[in-house]
Amino acid sequence: MKKFVCGFMLVSALLLAGVVVASPVSGKEDPTEQVEGPGIKFEKTVHDYGTIEQGADGNCEFVFENNGTEPLILSDVRSSCGCTVPSWPREPIMPGKKSSIKVHYDTNRVGGISKSITVSTNGNPERVVLSIRGTVNAKN
Repeated sequence: MKKFVCGFMLVSALLLAGVVVASPVSGKEDPTEQVEGPGIKFEKTVHDYGTIEQGADGNCEFVFENNGTEPLILSDVRSSCGCTVPSWPREPIMPGKKSSIKVHYDTNRVGGISKSITVSTNGNPERVVLSIRGTVNAKN
């Protein structure tokens, strides 16, 4: 019986060690992982303006990379509101190259900012939702 228990514990320890060694450290996908076909990987998907004053600079930028094997095309980029205006590259982004989507928020509007920008591509994923948030305080 003693041999059985010791053997069971040894096998269990070896199996557990195998699981720990095979597991990724952070549990997250490798951002440099290449995908088949066109791919899109953003450095960030949320921009937080924090608390800003009315009329402040409402520009921000979302940098992305084509982490695929074929050219990436952004077919459409739409904001959830007319106060948020995105501009994006119209030419294909080659594999391994970076580009960006620039967003301008109208900071003359006082109050909370919670807007989304939907990016449609020919890549993986086909749709990505970017967000901007923050608060615009009235000028004193």
